[in-house]
Amino acid sequence: MSGPPVVLAVDGGGSKTDLALVRADGALLSLVRGPKSSPHHVGLDGSLEVLEQLLRTARGEAGIDGAGQVAEVAELLMAGVDFPSEEEALRDAVERRGWAAATSVVNDTFAILRAGTETGWGVAVVCGTGMNCVGVGPDGRHARFPALGPTTGDWGGGYDLGLAALFAAARSEDGRGAKTTLEQAVPAHFGLETPAELAEAIHRGQIPVRRLEELPRLVLAEAERDAEAAAIVDRLAVEVVAFARVALERLELTDAPVEVLLGGGLLQTGDGRLLGVIEAGLREVGPRITARRTSSPPIVGAALLGLDQLGSDHDAYDRAQRELGAAVAEIGGSRG
Repeated sequence: MSGPPVVLAVDGGGSKTDLALVRADGALLSLVRGPKSSPHHVGLDGSLEVLEQLLRTARGEAGIDGAGQVAEVAELLMAGVDFPSEEEALRDAVERRGWAAATSVVNDTFAILRAGTETGWGVAVVCGTGMNCVGVGPDGRHARFPALGPTTGDWGGGYDLGLAALFAAARSEDGRGAKTTLEQAVPAHFGLETPAELAEAIHRGQIPVRRLEELPRLVLAEAERDAEAAAIVDRLAVEVVAFARVALERLELTDAPVEVLLGGGLLQTGDGRLLGVIEAGLREVGPRITARRTSSPPIVGAALLGLDQLGSDHDAYDRAQRELGAAVAEIGGSRG
């Protein structure tokens, strides 16, 4: 490569992927968005295919001709990469393609943490398609979770909230549960009249069950006036606090002034009730623990981690945050 060093930054999620090329001085060369690339959802080969297509587009936008190495450092922050063996497999596959001189692959929770803190340590909880948490202590110790769904004890994320909403709606309709506005609101979202009609449409394959991931915003809105929807939101808040509590306990930070950073679509768009229950729960964990939504999208965290590796200065960090944040806003503004 000739010219200033470049960072290849990736935020690979379960619903979308952002890929950016950022110069060592923080200048944004290109930002492209594509479909999900989480290996947990599309497999290793599927993940690489998405990344290759996005990198090809990013090269063109940045005016970088040819093939081979495009960056000095590649930082891939990927949802669904939860074990060291998974990190190693994806890193080895990327290294064989020669995209960068040095490649790092870690879970996307690290992007939330780096985007939201200058110190490099703290706790981050991400809740979008799925849910996960990471803690990093001031001494460098990590607290991590596999976060594979029910098999590792997880509940939270878009699909879980949507399924809980349909569950409550169905039981409201047939009398096994309390009456809830979800009985009308959930099927109406899909153009149907009753939960039974929606259940049959899912059963027959007319509506993919994964479309339940569309329902969290509806649940959050109904929680303002409906007890059953509010109970679902409260359950999510309890799960966020449980993740954060364990991370803080493992790192021996429950008595320290720590911000728990909240990222991902659900926590970014969550209403006052969701944040209120989270904040109350964290106060019970430690009196100086607070919650804060990240102000920067996770692709910024990925880029900053790359700039860390290049030894860039604070002016470069500020420029990357400013230019990447504006670019993300232009293509949709999603933060998780």
